[in-house]
Amino acid sequence: MDRRTFLKSGSLLPAAAAAIAGLPRIASAAGEPVSWRVFEVTTRVQVLDAEGATRVWLPTPLAVDTDYFKNLGNVWSVEGGSVTYVEEPTHAVGIVAAGFPASTQNPVLRLTSRFATRDRFVDLSRPPRTAPREDAAALKLALQPTEFIPTDGIVRETALQITRGQRTDVDKSRAIYEWIVENTFRDPKVRGCGWGDIKTMLETGNLGGKCGDLNALYVGLARASGIPARDIYGIRVAKSNNGYLSMGANTESISKAQHCRAEFWSQAFGWVPVDPADVRKVALEEPPGNRPLKDEKVQQAREKLFGYWEMNWLAYNRAHDLQLPGASGWKVPYFMYPDGQTSRGRLDPLEPELFQYTITAKELTV
Repeated sequence: MDRRTFLKSGSLLPAAAAAIAGLPRIASAAGEPVSWRVFEVTTRVQVLDAEGATRVWLPTPLAVDTDYFKNLGNVWSVEGGSVTYVEEPTHAVGIVAAGFPASTQNPVLRLTSRFATRDRFVDLSRPPRTAPREDAAALKLALQPTEFIPTDGIVRETALQITRGQRTDVDKSRAIYEWIVENTFRDPKVRGCGWGDIKTMLETGNLGGKCGDLNALYVGLARASGIPARDIYGIRVAKSNNGYLSMGANTESISKAQHCRAEFWSQAFGWVPVDPADVRKVALEEPPGNRPLKDEKVQQAREKLFGYWEMNWLAYNRAHDLQLPGASGWKVPYFMYPDGQTSRGRLDPLEPELFQYTITAKELTV
């Protein structure tokens, strides 16, 4: 169990209430205080017919607290193996890594995480009284290219075309957001969340994908425009309270509810949340489906999701091109799914039925 374990400290809920009471207050668009919610997410992995030594890796909640998210701890157990916990602070990554010897039949790893969260809103109509601050190294990192998110060539050319004539970082970011909403589409045939190969998307002109593609495109275009930006990878844990069936986890089982989001850094406002991919999700999936961009509900989402996240969502980390501890020869483009390997090779993180993992979520009363 990690340094913030919620079992050794006794009952979680009084501790959680005390912890979140001390965090800074934020207000909604209407000026009302935004209340905290506490969730518990449990992931259970069982590798059936494992051959040889087996490894399993699970992401934990964001390894740094923010004004909208607080990690309340993790506990884990294994059957027939051992576990280590690793943090990679550069990208706020927490990893539970389990190893099982070849003699272990059908190894099992179980992880339970608890966290507090509240809706995130940045009022872009007026800068805060106190200028935002961020570590220079974090901003530099949020400008760097990754394997799938380059910032040169066609990515930079496209970014310059989109932002031509825009002066401020908010104006440029808004132009990129609107361009993505206008020119991309959600492709239901893409597996999982997509891998975010934005150079190929732009070169082929195939701008379809899911959140891992469309929000990665936003991040790449922002970085190529000189604006620090980053993806945050996570999973939906509850239904939407904003009236969108498509933007919530509507059952206790959330094994396929992974979702990544994006944010950019504004010198006047600090980190600003955005989610153009979810606008396209609303257009495709919100009942009755296949809504045009001019549809009222799509328009409402389009306006809302530049500067807002509904936090019915667990944030895992901000990692790209991550080398999982003990894995050989490959990196994961992002880490929001369980991952594993046996002597036969890597398990498929996008197929929970074949990988044999389940993720469930429930909200707790504080």
